[in-house]
Amino acid sequence: MAEEDTEFLLEKEKNLTDPLRLKLEKAKKMREEGKNLYDIDFKPSAKISSLKDNYEGIEKGQKIEENFKIAGRIIIFRKHGKATFCDIQDFTGKLQLYLSLKKVGEEAYQDFNDLDIGDWIGVEGGIFKTRTGELTLSVNSFKLLSKSIRVLPEKWHGLKDKELRYRQRYLDFIVNPDIREVFIKRIKIIDKIKDFLKNEGFLEVETPMLQTIPGGATAKPFITHHNALDMDLYLRIAPELYLKRLIIGGFNKVFEINRNFRNEGISYKHNPEFTMLEFYQAFANYNDLMALTEELIKYTAKEAIGKTEVEYKGNKIDLSGSWKKISMIDAIKEFGNIDVSFEMDREKLAGIAEDLNIEIEKDYGKGKIINEIFETVAEPKLIQPTLIKDFPLEISPLARKHPENENIVERFELFIGGEEIANAFSELIDPSEQLKRFKKQVKSVDEEERMSGKIDEDFIKALEYGMPPTGGEGIGIDRLVMVLTGSESIKDILLFPLMKPESK
Repeated sequence: MAEEDTEFLLEKEKNLTDPLRLKLEKAKKMREEGKNLYDIDFKPSAKISSLKDNYEGIEKGQKIEENFKIAGRIIIFRKHGKATFCDIQDFTGKLQLYLSLKKVGEEAYQDFNDLDIGDWIGVEGGIFKTRTGELTLSVNSFKLLSKSIRVLPEKWHGLKDKELRYRQRYLDFIVNPDIREVFIKRIKIIDKIKDFLKNEGFLEVETPMLQTIPGGATAKPFITHHNALDMDLYLRIAPELYLKRLIIGGFNKVFEINRNFRNEGISYKHNPEFTMLEFYQAFANYNDLMALTEELIKYTAKEAIGKTEVEYKGNKIDLSGSWKKISMIDAIKEFGNIDVSFEMDREKLAGIAEDLNIEIEKDYGKGKIINEIFETVAEPKLIQPTLIKDFPLEISPLARKHPENENIVERFELFIGGEEIANAFSELIDPSEQLKRFKKQVKSVDEEERMSGKIDEDFIKALEYGMPPTGGEGIGIDRLVMVLTGSESIKDILLFPLMKPESK
């Protein structure tokens, strides 16, 4: 390591630990001796997993004469006089190496023992199984590929280190390789969702991330500025209005899996940027989407994780069988033993909410109050897959009115493990009614509702050309992955969650 590199670390970290100082000095000495610390001229011929798959069954003491080239990170050293054992790890697994002074010579043997845990090396040799039954590669030659300057942690303990795992996810993967399995499952889950939808005739599309008007949901957006056009833009809070434009334009079934951004709080289930699936289908209503959603998630669970029974936050959840469907009003009665209705006076509904210690704003209508009661008494109890349907019109500005009750809309939400996983409805396709609801949002005293209710005149114009009856849905990919992998925090299933900067 060059002198200026050492000075950089000294400047960044005033109190270098002895192990780190020793590693820096060793690297500096190796450079002075003309050794290459970062070599790109090595091509592995095999992965560790393939060697194990092919040769784990050989007998103790048996040798495979074929020569293999593998590369990996040193994670364990065990030196025994004239022989050294170590474990290396690639992206598929780990394997023991054996290197003897007699085979490689004194100089190479010393160079090997000067390596450190964390170094990447390329090795060449034959496979054998030790007397203790450990599959091992006997090293004929090796090459240092990348010198690890930092000292790898050995174990993680407590909340402080868990925070470090989120900040330095690469360390988490190095020290706890099993953590990678969660993210491999995440990838499979998304792949299988796409497979299912494409098999159902949906087309995958991409819509703008930067939008002139934030819409499609009620949330506070991130605002940025485009210099060339001298105009403010918003990171999208939802792709909904653009996907609907595609239905108007003649696409029959479309979906998008991508990022949404909301300038709101961070919690175990909220991150300012998150992944959503949204799909829209012409000539479908919310009843059609309930059936499709159930089929989609069952298929995804079977194909991606191999089962339909999962454990989430201590609860065993069974995704198989027929899912419960119940209206919001009936759910309040069943899970909270409370009778509410739109026929009640607002004051009576507000009194019920206050008895439940729910804060009610002055501008809340009956629909918002009923929804607040539902979220308090019923939502946490929806452990098994449950489809809550028939939401208040007041909180559903983009959904079609229910034909039998003007106070509610054809909307449902899916809950699993007490978490909202999906939100869907029969789309509102009447442009005059849509404009009326946008105007009501704009007048709201609620900042988020007012901000995300800005009137998208182009969308209204698109509706005026005629939109076929349509069903639309959004599924929170992050929350679905949490449930299917049994992860209790969204940070556990995001590769790089947003973290507050470390204090200096």
